[in-house]
Amino acid sequence: MKTKVLGLATVIIWLCFSTPVQAQKGVRIGYIDMNYILENVPDYNEAAAELESKVQKWKVEIEAELKVVDQMRVDLNNERVLLTKELIEEREEDILFKEKEILEYQQKRFGPNGDLFLQKRRLVQPVQDQVFVAVQEIAENKKYDFIFDKSSDLLMLYSADRWDVSDQVLLRINRAAKRKQLTSKREKQAVQQADDRSVEQENEVSDREKAIQEKQEEREKLIEERRALRDSLRNIKKKEFEARRAKLIEMQERKKDSLRNLKKDNNND
Repeated sequence: MKTKVLGLATVIIWLCFSTPVQAQKGVRIGYIDMNYILENVPDYNEAAAELESKVQKWKVEIEAELKVVDQMRVDLNNERVLLTKELIEEREEDILFKEKEILEYQQKRFGPNGDLFLQKRRLVQPVQDQVFVAVQEIAENKKYDFIFDKSSDLLMLYSADRWDVSDQVLLRINRAAKRKQLTSKREKQAVQQADDRSVEQENEVSDREKAIQEKQEEREKLIEERRALRDSLRNIKKKEFEARRAKLIEMQERKKDSLRNLKKDNNND
């Protein structure tokens, strides 16, 4: 899924530099917050709580073993004067071996390919699959061009809340979970009818959003035209002012020259 997101990011960047502004305004972009979705999926939260309990247990085990090593060092230092060189070396080897065991256990539990990493991935994968299916449905129904995950490696410098479709994804995931729990045909039909109504409501919301977007684009276009007209009038007034100023300066210079010439003629007389 992440590869798909990064691929779409490349397309968006290409579009921004290769298409005119009017064409870019027609692109519909949505986004989801995967972290927010995970926090609101009950099954995931239950499994995550169980995993966190395991993690705390692993940490307690490691801390207990580290305390054992610390005590081994203390005992060795206290008894060093009573031990032979061979016994000291043997005790030091025992300490090193114990430290190595602890390090291996840490890697087994918390390393790059450790139990925590693998279990987190197994925990998230089913929800990610559900999210991907829900995103495909929403994108097709509401005519989105791109939908990104803002909590992934893709950096979003700005994101308007009106394009957040996380709640819609959650709604579809919860619907699917409810359908799995239903047994009778009547219950399934009732849920299907509710789903159909929800889809109709989503389409109505989509139409309203589209109308709002079109009005906003028209308003932005009108503002831009007014700004261009204002700038044009301002430039005309500025040029007229500069022309009058230049003419006034020229008249003043001529007047000064006339006065200087008159004064010069009077002096010659």
